[in-house]
Amino acid sequence: MLLEVRGISAYYGKAEALKNITLTVEEGEVVALIGSNGAGKTTTLRAISGLKQPSSGEILFKDKSITNLTPHSIVARGIAHVQEGRHVFNEMTVKENLELGAYTRSNRLEIGKDLERVNESFPILKERYRQRAGSLSGGEQQMLAMARALMNRPTLLLLDEPSLGLSPLLVREIAKIIKDISATGVSIILIEQNARMALKLARRAYVLELGSIVLEGEAYKLLEDERVKKAYLGCAT
Repeated sequence: MLLEVRGISAYYGKAEALKNITLTVEEGEVVALIGSNGAGKTTTLRAISGLKQPSSGEILFKDKSITNLTPHSIVARGIAHVQEGRHVFNEMTVKENLELGAYTRSNRLEIGKDLERVNESFPILKERYRQRAGSLSGGEQQMLAMARALMNRPTLLLLDEPSLGLSPLLVREIAKIIKDISATGVSIILIEQNARMALKLARRAYVLELGSIVLEGEAYKLLEDERVKKAYLGCAT
């Protein structure tokens, strides 16, 4: 098992954001987290990447606990987190943003090779190489955030709302990029407002409500689940 989240809980002040969350991710697997706003999806990713310390429970990555590690230590172990809102460095160029994604690495030759791979996967970024990241469109900034995360050569990629605010055309492009990333063997945990897209991209999924997992299973089965259809897909038979 690549990742095991064992019974974690987390608070913001006195409000309990996560209640005994348990989930797993296997190597090469795409796992979706779906649920309404405030369900605890983002907090779950923040706990995995070290941005939010759980009050109880344990998180194992490659059979070793990362529960109390700092975010940069977790990044160095192979987990990359693309947060909601992109968070690119606006005043830096596209190239500088990409290079910053490899800050935990030291082999300049390998970093150069990965820059070439990223340019092949995200050709629009190559066209914008010397451009300030803040001047990119929303879709281009999202691609830059994902490409920057890949520069760390992660084993596990955490994606929080990658299609948020994008046009339908760009949403389809982001979906294709996620498929391509998965095809390289990188495991992914995906939070996505477009629940139908998330379930089509994922192998398994967890449904969160009010900080708890209320449903889990193979993604294609959840696509046909009447509760999921009614609550998250906008349809029911």
